[in-house]
Amino acid sequence: MDRVVAEDGAPVMLSPSIATRIFVALEPVDMRQNFNGLYARVQTVLQQDPLSGHFFVFTNRSRTRLRLLVWDGSGLWVCTKRLEKSTFGWPTGEGPSRCLRPEELNLLIHGWEGTPRPQWYRA
Repeated sequence: MDRVVAEDGAPVMLSPSIATRIFVALEPVDMRQNFNGLYARVQTVLQQDPLSGHFFVFTNRSRTRLRLLVWDGSGLWVCTKRLEKSTFGWPTGEGPSRCLRPEELNLLIHGWEGTPRPQWYRA
């Protein structure tokens, strides 16, 4: 990962290099899975090496949470985002995962393709 700063000088946390691949798991996962569960899923389902430095992105069944697993060279990071008022516009396709470009990951994380969540009221 490269060190990148925003226009205001604040560091940008997630900035994959040009060589970093971003794998988005197409099937939802149980968000109770943390390091070990996601690590195993990367190995068995995505058939990738979790220590490769590539990004591995997961969502829950309702598409309201996103979890990212990445190795930074000294340890694993697990980052989670929960949307309050919409859902993530999740990619589709054949196979266990789809590769995204960094700008597509940015759009996904910021919910640009999300859909509004239905409003539920108790009667």
